[in-house]
Amino acid sequence: MPYLFGGLVILNAVTLGYYLFVPQPSVTQTLKAAQDEITQPLAFTNSAEYIPPVIGNRQ
Repeated sequence: MPYLFGGLVILNAVTLGYYLFVPQPSVTQTLKAAQDEITQPLAFTNSAEYIPPVIGNRQ
């Protein structure tokens, strides 16, 4: 069990080191890429008009 815990600690340290030293893309680059992927806007459908009427009455 101590070897498993030690291995996980070392794996965590290696993963953290990797993400600290690898340059991440800037926010503007990722935003521009996401905007370029959007080819058409989402269509909005008002679904309230398709709700059936209430049956009976409340008293």
